[in-house]
Amino acid sequence: MSGFEHYERELRELDHEIHHYAAVCRIDLANRHEIDACLHLHHASWAEDKARQSLQGLLVLRIKLEAEMIALGFSPPPLVPPASHA
Repeated sequence: MSGFEHYERELRELDHEIHHYAAVCRIDLANRHEIDACLHLHHASWAEDKARQSLQGLLVLRIKLEAEMIALGFSPPPLVPPASHA
């Protein structure tokens, strides 16, 4: 298996988890302000805060994976595809 196939699988699995926790936190990943607010605001209940912490960790992992891919000459796909213009 080539490294690129490995990265595609890793990104796909990571992005799936990121989208799951973003839904739990009720944030739109296309909106940077919502992401920042979710990551910096602590919630009253433990369950909501745990989801926020999980999302934060997953986003950090994605950034590290993207950096590794770029260093090797790959172009990582965006976490949220650009909106299509009809």
